[in-house]
Amino acid sequence: MSEAKELMIQGLWKNNSALVQLLGLCPLLAVTSTATNALGLGLATTLVLMITNGSISALRRLVPSEVRIPIYVMIIAAAVSIVQMLINAYAFGLYQSLGIFIPLIVTNCIVVGRAEAVAARKPVNLALIDGLFIGLGATGAMFVLGSMRELIGNGTLFDGADMLLGNWAKVLRIEVVHFDSPLLLAMLPPGAFIGLGLMLAAKYVIDEKMKARKAQAIADAAPEHGEPEKAS
Repeated sequence: MSEAKELMIQGLWKNNSALVQLLGLCPLLAVTSTATNALGLGLATTLVLMITNGSISALRRLVPSEVRIPIYVMIIAAAVSIVQMLINAYAFGLYQSLGIFIPLIVTNCIVVGRAEAVAARKPVNLALIDGLFIGLGATGAMFVLGSMRELIGNGTLFDGADMLLGNWAKVLRIEVVHFDSPLLLAMLPPGAFIGLGLMLAAKYVIDEKMKARKAQAIADAAPEHGEPEKAS
């Protein structure tokens, strides 16, 4: 398996930053009250990861190891500022909804961890691939959790999608179930913890089934050994 493909699989599933490493839980739990908010913050984090991974990888031979962490944080802060200004300019409603959690990407353990573990050691192309798929893995986890909480809490999906995609996206809003009053448990922090716990359990079950299936396939492919010959 090529290194690029392995980075993709690790980022999306095997080493998912949200479901395996449990990094960045503060924004993961706080912002995922709707699918739109989750998708917006996830894509912003992905863009920051790609910018920082690419920049740090390109500069990795020029950065003294003694001061690498402060320099990494400066690069991350610059990337977050760029993304924050872009969201402010082109998706102001989403910018207001996400609030402080956009600048807090600077302190997100996912971004700092990938800078140290991958970007500082890999060439630019692999660092960009790692940033993209680690970000998409986190975005997928946020989106599933946000969709689950929004559906159970409000009975809708993609409410407020126009904040992310523009006025045309109002047609994406789906009212799956009509609630006279929202189910607050799903929308409040306890609902986020319960939802994340269910997602972790589901991933564990899927992984165990995949391991069992792989072990069975190896056992079926192994040559059968005949009975040992009896001594005459």
